[in-house]
Order: sequence, then C-alpha cells, then structure tokens
Amino acid sequence: MNRKKLQWILAALTPLWLTFHFLASIDGEKRHAFMPDQASHGHHQIELQCSVCHTENMGVKHDACASCHQEELDRVADSHPITKFLDPRNADRVAILDARKCVSCHVEHQPDQTDSMGVTLPTDYCYFCHQDVAEERPTHLGLPFDSCSTSGCHNFHDNTALYEDFLEKHLDEPAFKLDPQLPQRQIYRNWAEQNGRQPLALAERDAPSTASYSQDIAFEWSTSSHAQAGVNCMDCHQAADSNAWVEKTNLASCQSCHDYEAETFLQSRHGMRLAQGLSPMTPAQARLPMHAGAAHKELSCTSCHSDHSFDTQFAAVDACVACHDDSHTRAYKDSKHFQLWMAEAQGKAASGTGVSCATCHLPRMEVTEFGEAVTKVLHNQNDVLRPNEKMIRPVCIQCHGVGFSIDALADPHLLDNNFQGLPSAHVESIEMVIEKLNRVAAERAK
Repeated sequence: MNRKKLQWILAALTPLWLTFHFLASIDGEKRHAFMPDQASHGHHQIELQCSVCHTENMGVKHDACASCHQEELDRVADSHPITKFLDPRNADRVAILDARKCVSCHVEHQPDQTDSMGVTLPTDYCYFCHQDVAEERPTHLGLPFDSCSTSGCHNFHDNTALYEDFLEKHLDEPAFKLDPQLPQRQIYRNWAEQNGRQPLALAERDAPSTASYSQDIAFEWSTSSHAQAGVNCMDCHQAADSNAWVEKTNLASCQSCHDYEAETFLQSRHGMRLAQGLSPMTPAQARLPMHAGAAHKELSCTSCHSDHSFDTQFAAVDACVACHDDSHTRAYKDSKHFQLWMAEAQGKAASGTGVSCATCHLPRMEVTEFGEAVTKVLHNQNDVLRPNEKMIRPVCIQCHGVGFSIDALADPHLLDNNFQGLPSAHVESIEMVIEKLNRVAAERAK
C-alpha cells in the first residue's frame, strides 16, 4: 500500500474515530472532558448526571434548581420568591436583574466566581434593587454595597435567622445561659402502640433458619431501640414484593419508618448522589479533608448507625470523626462541647446537655405528623450551613445568647478550632440593628 493511499484511509477513518471517542467520552467519568470547568462544592458529586440540570441540547433547565431546593425555600418562607418578580410593580427591577431565573445569580462551572457557600453569587446583587437603602434607613448610611451578607444580616432567600423581631426578643440574653438543655429526640413509641407492637426478646427474632448471621448480630438487635419498639428482623429484611429474605437492607428499608430522616438525608451532600440514582457517596469524592483509610466507605444509613445496634451515640460523634479530617473536626475533642458530651455519656450530666457533632450539624427539629408536633433529627447536614447563621435558631440559642452566637459564627479562628475560646471581635453591623431596635423601643415608650 503506497503512502498516499494510506493517508487517504487515515483521513477517512479519523471522523469515525473522533465520533467513537466522543460517544465513549460522554459516558461515565469521561464526561469530565466536556465540562467547561469544575462544578461547585454543592454539586460536584452529581456533575456527571448532566440530565439533572441540563436539557438534551445542554441548555439549563429552569426548574432544575427547584427540583432539589424548592422544599427548603418553602420551609423558610423564601424572602424573594419568583412570585415577587411576577408582580408588574417590580417590572423595572426585573429589567435590571431578572430574579425570576435562578441562573441570573447562580451560574455553575465558574469556580473563580464561586463563594464560600458553594454557589456562584455576584457580590453586588443587593445593590441592583436596593441602591437607595441608605436614604430609607439612616442606619445603613456609609455601609459598602457588598457588606449586606457578610455579617449575617441578610440572606436573599432566608432571612429568618436574624429577623429584627427575633433579635429584639433575644437582645438581653447572656452569652452563656444557665441550665441549657437541647430538645430531646422522640423515640418511636407511638409507632409501636399504633401497630400493636410489644418489646421483643432475643428468642423472639423471626429471621428464617436459612439466613446466615452471627449470634453477636442477634444480640445487638435484641438490645437495640428496634427490638424495644417491636421491630423484628423481617420488618427490615423482607423483600418489598414477596416474603423473601433480603440479606442486605437499603435506604428504602429505613425510609418505611423514618421517612423524614431519609428524605432530609437525600437532600444532603451525604445522600444527594443516591437521590439522583448514582452510586453512594464515598469520602474519596469529598472536597473537604478526609481520612485516607475511610476513602472507600459508601455512605448510607448504616454507615453511621451500624447495622443492628443503631447506636445513636456512635452516629453522633464517632461516625463523623472516622471520616472527616479537617481542622474543625480534629479540634472537637479538645473543646468544651466535647467535655459536655462525655459528661452526659458517662452519666455525670443530665440528658440533653452534651454537644456532639450531630447536635449542631444534624439538629433536632419540630415537625408535624398527623396533626401532632414531634421532634425528629434533620439529616441534611448542610441545611444549617447555608449560611451558618441558620444554626442560631435550632441550636446555638439553646445554650447561648444571640449576640454571642453571631460573633462566634463570624469568627474564622473559632470555626477552625471548634469554638475553643471567645470571639475575638464583635460584629459591628449587629450593633446597627441593636441601635435601631433600642430607638424604636424608646419611641414606643413615649
């Protein structure tokens, strides 16, 4: 074969090769080759599931954000819902900044513009609509245009953390409250009563004789909260469509009883891959520092709660520090919070006085079920970190005053050393709010 003919053959095959390479590349991990840049911290785990956010021609789905975040926005009574910008009276503002679309402020694959909360957000987005705020509110005179969200005063979607009436109510609280006690999680006693269940003993387990398990596992189950609530082996290990024994349980097994916990877990960075039909997250996929020995672990309910003992104390601390290896986590066991946690665990302090990782990052929330208020554990560990002032209401004010909590959460050194010590400075813009509240109170008293 002469050289010229070979060149023609190669030229003819090149498009076919490129087509094959393209088709192969858009599948699985090779999709990275076609990304404009890396995704943000909040989305990088599902970045290969392009269809979640993009149409077939790679346009952005306008409802993609709402499909994951709408429930959270509804829960906090979104301060700037889309309906606000459908009002004809706001047409002039929409012309400047079209806030009807999430992508007006949040654009993915632009890491150079992505802030610490994990979203792309212009620093001057407030100014577009509120450039005359200093004229309306003298207390805002002289504040730079990009300071609105730097001290916890304002958050575009959720201002509930620091409403002025909330600040006024808690204005005079001390930094450290006497006899603090966090709300207690309610064990599922009602479930046992409603289903006519009684506590089960070791001999009452209903695992089939053909099932393979150790006596240690059986004993763990018999001393667990499941056995106390009358939850037997087949309640978790039975196939959904038959009476067959299932060796390994999954999220659906837990979700049948723990719907709130499972739902909020799927909203978290721990469970968001499962929510999109991907394989479970592993610490190797995290962008935070993790222990190398934990890199292979797949995150599921039993990753933290163990398979049969369901030890909530282990899940509250040991499960977290077994994976996380950042400075905040490493400093926890030298903190006052950990001392309180150990005192409670050793029976030296009252129940609800200890502060674990879960106390702050998986707080107890009051929810309504069948018309009754019950306390459950929020399993979306990111919910109170966007921004971290959202932690004040469900967690911090149980033990601390609001002013102290704001100062502590705004101190990067305290965040790094897990709150060992006192805040180094006071958040000055909060003084602005306090001054305004005091002035209003004085005018009311006249």
